[in-house]
Amino acid sequence: MADELAVKQQNWIESTRAYLGDIRGEMKRVTWPNKEKVQSTTLVVLVSVFAFAAYFKIIDQLVNLTIVNGYNSLVK
Repeated sequence: MADELAVKQQNWIESTRAYLGDIRGEMKRVTWPNKEKVQSTTLVVLVSVFAFAAYFKIIDQLVNLTIVNGYNSLVK
């Protein structure tokens, strides 16, 4: 029983080392973007986020105004 536990522990250690070695190999093959590419895509994301936020704020105000006016006309 103790021998099985030692073998399982050794297999676990070996498989973990193999897994980490595979990760290192894959990370070496990754094509990393340059600084200009990262900056330009970050700018696109930020502009898009603020544009969508403004759009949804306008739509929210219009829907709210419509609902309030409709409610007030029904209550009168």
